[in-house]
Amino acid sequence: MKARIAVLLVALLATACSKQSGNTTAVGKDADLDSGARIAAADTTPEVWLSHGRGYSEQRYSPLTQITTENVERLGLAWAFDLGTSRGIEATPLVVDGRIYVTATWNVVYALDAKTGEEIWSFDPQVDRSKAADLCCDVVNRGVAWWDGKIYTGTIDGRLLALDAATGRKLWDVVTVDQNKPYTITGAPRVVKGKVLIGNGGAEFGVRGYISAYDANTGKQVWRFYTVPGNPEAGFESEIMAEAAKTWTGDWWRFGGGGTVWDSMAYDPELDLLYFGVGNGSPWNQSIRSPEGGDNLFLSSIVAVKPDTGEYVWHYQTTPGETWDYTATQHLILADLQIGEDTRKVIMQAPKNGFFYVIDRATGELISAENYVPVNWASHIDTQTGRPVELPEARWGGRKPYLQLPGPLGGHNWHPMSYSQQTGLVYIPALETPYIYADEEAFSASEVGWNAGADASFGSLPTDMAQFKAMRAAVKGRLLAWDPVAQKAAWKVEHNSPWNGGVLSTAGGLVFQGNADAKFVAYDARTGKRLWDHFAQTGIVAAPISYQIDGEQ
Repeated sequence: MKARIAVLLVALLATACSKQSGNTTAVGKDADLDSGARIAAADTTPEVWLSHGRGYSEQRYSPLTQITTENVERLGLAWAFDLGTSRGIEATPLVVDGRIYVTATWNVVYALDAKTGEEIWSFDPQVDRSKAADLCCDVVNRGVAWWDGKIYTGTIDGRLLALDAATGRKLWDVVTVDQNKPYTITGAPRVVKGKVLIGNGGAEFGVRGYISAYDANTGKQVWRFYTVPGNPEAGFESEIMAEAAKTWTGDWWRFGGGGTVWDSMAYDPELDLLYFGVGNGSPWNQSIRSPEGGDNLFLSSIVAVKPDTGEYVWHYQTTPGETWDYTATQHLILADLQIGEDTRKVIMQAPKNGFFYVIDRATGELISAENYVPVNWASHIDTQTGRPVELPEARWGGRKPYLQLPGPLGGHNWHPMSYSQQTGLVYIPALETPYIYADEEAFSASEVGWNAGADASFGSLPTDMAQFKAMRAAVKGRLLAWDPVAQKAAWKVEHNSPWNGGVLSTAGGLVFQGNADAKFVAYDARTGKRLWDHFAQTGIVAAPISYQIDGEQ
């Protein structure tokens, strides 16, 4: 079997399931609404998938009900499209007006017929192939955005492009980064109020993070929010950057600072707040980056801003003084939860640090936080201060090495989780991968390439077979159903490997996830019982979606 055959976009429809006359296709029925209203009203048009997380709330929950726990075993392969690559595929497809828009490696964009899988057009942005040297994890990306008849994609060499959704013709192409520095883009854009939002990556290579907004029609930059302060002698871009600088020490700007916004965003139209997650420090080792400590804002934070201007509103920092690659760029989900006697508007996240956070999305106030995987860097989160209670030995910089959970892969990485409106549970692609953090004795700020300030040799695989087997037993992956109100697990399914796919939940009582065993699996959303699987011929990391066309889910 050729390697490229192992990387397919698989569309699975209920071809053997009965159609329901009450759930007919409505593609385009809300065309009179503007694009933002369509995305905001995602639950009223479940047959399409207009944005990365389906709607602005990023719940990745489909209200479609044809495919259920009773008939899911009758699913079969309807069609497949070969993306022509043997490299990583992480993209979430979009479905708009009868078309699928999806990306392959090197940011090649495809438009497909959503019913047949036939290619309508493709676009190759001609990415500078040398930029692969500035990536941690292959030439991957997580998909595109749609708005008003246009498709938007960020590229690995730091550009943002707009394409005509009908033809694939390029409309505009802007550079969003200093291309002389090791910035990259792997995240999917979002569009809010006519502004295309995009961040970047490259923290381990010594860059300074930010998120930018561009006019959806012209590509003109509207605003930019830096996530860490720059050199004080050059002045600060805003008052909030001046305040953030007070939480740093030493000459942090020489190391870039990090804080890249490389993945998660969400938007609340009612509160008119844009939320985004901020990444790790550069280098990881805080004793190098900020030698006298400090919280190092806004590393490992959820930040809320006004989408029209980028004006700061509030932040919540999950890991003050981050020193473990504990990003808070993991999936953000908005929901209204009944907590006690009150209905709370919350934002939820399971970041790398191993704690599940429920936060008031209007104010940034911590409501609750409990560990969803084993952790040994903090005993708990103090709900009065919102801060972790750290174990002193976990602060490894300048001290002896420390074997820690989670390691830099986190308790949850970029693979999207899902919130079911039906069960009230959050489904997390969780993992356990311990790591030994230790100082890098020969650290150099001018070193080219990956520069974490940590001795990577401690993370090398052991040559002794007994030690290798013991290490392998300690590395785990699971699908975890988490009750965000009770802050405890409802059920879990253990996987054979830690690195598994993103998640979709549906109103049919199902949870779908791909795994490293090359299986695409359906589970009962209430119990975790495995109901169906399909052999996909390759390990799956991207998140699935569900859509409906011609009355069929």
